[in-house]
Amino acid sequence: MLREEVIVLYSVEKYPDPFSDSGFVDAVRYSNLDFPLLRRGKVRDIYDLGDHLILFHSDRISAFDVVLRELIPMKGIYLNKLTAFWFERTKHIFPNHFVEIIDDRSIKVVKANRIDIEWIVRGYLYGSAWRSYSSGKRVISGVELPTGLSYAEKLPQPILSPTTKSDVGHDVEISRSEAIDRGLVSRDEWNELEEASLKLYSYYNSVAESNGLLIADIKLEFGRFKGELIQIDEAPTHDSARIWVKKYYCVGKPQERYCLDKEFLRAYLMARGFSGAGTPPQQIPIDVIKQVAWRVRGAYEVIAFGRCVDELPLKGLEEFV
Repeated sequence: MLREEVIVLYSVEKYPDPFSDSGFVDAVRYSNLDFPLLRRGKVRDIYDLGDHLILFHSDRISAFDVVLRELIPMKGIYLNKLTAFWFERTKHIFPNHFVEIIDDRSIKVVKANRIDIEWIVRGYLYGSAWRSYSSGKRVISGVELPTGLSYAEKLPQPILSPTTKSDVGHDVEISRSEAIDRGLVSRDEWNELEEASLKLYSYYNSVAESNGLLIADIKLEFGRFKGELIQIDEAPTHDSARIWVKKYYCVGKPQERYCLDKEFLRAYLMARGFSGAGTPPQQIPIDVIKQVAWRVRGAYEVIAFGRCVDELPLKGLEEFV
């Protein structure tokens, strides 16, 4: 078994245990597996096994495309667990690259050729879609929306908003015709991936709703492997989806108070004057780090095990700014 061959060395730092009132735990900044390092992403270290890859989930965290100095203890463990949970349960909907769990922080996947499109599915009017709508636009990603919709309101139907996928710089929205003309996908591939994105979103949200959550939007990636299209990268986690608590969902209001996603951290940084340009705050308080850690853990435990959200010690942003 590969998991018996993996030698893992960590670059660790000590942080207060986010889940207890005393003691310290290791937070992992980098890994050093005994395999060729293909690249370090914002959060994951990727190792090359030839026909396969190892995806190692560190405790790094990014916001506004900037990797922050602080770590979130045990974040990588729960990202790894939730990613594996989703991939194991959605192969019947659309094939994916998942092979096996290596350890608490690593999974083995097949090496696919990435399609440079990020497929964003929106089920609620939030984020950039709300900003466009509130400025007067009624056609969002090619879909005409009715007038009178409110902030955070559920959309009449999910909207697909594909963007370019780049390792540097910001992604920009791309249309079906542009993607085909640029040779990123064929017409048939676009149709297949459009259908797959919507089916996957429907499944993710149905599982989340059965456990008292709402998945407001997700981002998906796909690749080609042995002539077939497969899902790659990650499934909906704290880092890649907006995950709201159904019990506390309220149309017309921000959802960050009870969210189990990265919007809480983004909102904190914006309140401190950072939204991607310039320098992030010099220090993020440990209580904010603990809140982020609980939201990462909570996303996994509520979705995978049905843990009651009210057991999570979530606090509002007003306590930290």
